Amino acid sequence: MPDYHDDLRLAHVLADAADAATMDRFKALDLKVETKPDMTPVSEADKAAEELIRGHLHRARPRDAILGEEYGIEGTGPRRWVVDPIDGTKNYVRGVPVWATLISLMEAGEEGFQPVVGVVSAPALNRRWWAAKGAGAFSGRSLTSATRLQVSKVERISDASFAYASLSGWEEQGRLDGFMDLTRACWRTRGYGDFWPYMMVAEGSVDICAEPELSLWDMAANAIIVQEAGGKFTSLDGVSGPGGGNAAASNGLLHHELLGYLNQRY
Repeated sequence: MPDYHDDLRLAHVLADAADAATMDRFKALDLKVETKPDMTPVSEADKAAEELIRGHLHRARPRDAILGEEYGIEGTGPRRWVVDPIDGTKNYVRGVPVWATLISLMEAGEEGFQPVVGVVSAPALNRRWWAAKGAGAFSGRSLTSATRLQVSKVERISDASFAYASLSGWEEQGRLDGFMDLTRACWRTRGYGDFWPYMMVAEGSVDICAEPELSLWDMAANAIIVQEAGGKFTSLDGVSGPGGGNAAASNGLLHHELLGYLNQRY
């Protein structure tokens, strides 16, 4: 199996640079915010962080392609860095500390591009999570000061904690009834949102989570971390990995039942 240690170290360097840039503008009274064509907000910090990461990658990995939320795809080849400079921009611009920079390296294979390295850095929460293929998932302050992550062993939906982002999107897909049935069946539900539910699945503090509509940069880093922590990450249709446009993540033991609820049709 390939060794991705150098790529993981680089991803941490990229996250360090992004953290400094985003924290410098967090809660700034003169922060500039625009509305993109899809009606979602983008701040000057989103753009600056992605530009910074791209600059580092151009120097350190000039042959690799880069896909970012703000500036799209650049380059070709079997290796592709996928970047969400601020996942949770709506939180960021309102001063809510639940946001993170998501950095992933994806490699081409028989099943298309799949993540092999992922870093999720949430500096306002003073938290960072990471993983590399075959090397496990971890959380901590640095590569040398970390705790290994492990998903929960909860086996019944009635004992499960379910995290989600919001109610919007489920009805448009005809999945709202199944979603609501799932919330009633679970022990506990919470709308943490964005990257955080996936990190809690990896940590074992949440058992299942799902979102009805996402982009690749929202999912790639989360997927490898959940998987390396022993969990499952698929589309709502059950296709493994972050390429399906939506996400379901679990400790693995509850995954079939999770998908069953979310694919109910009335």
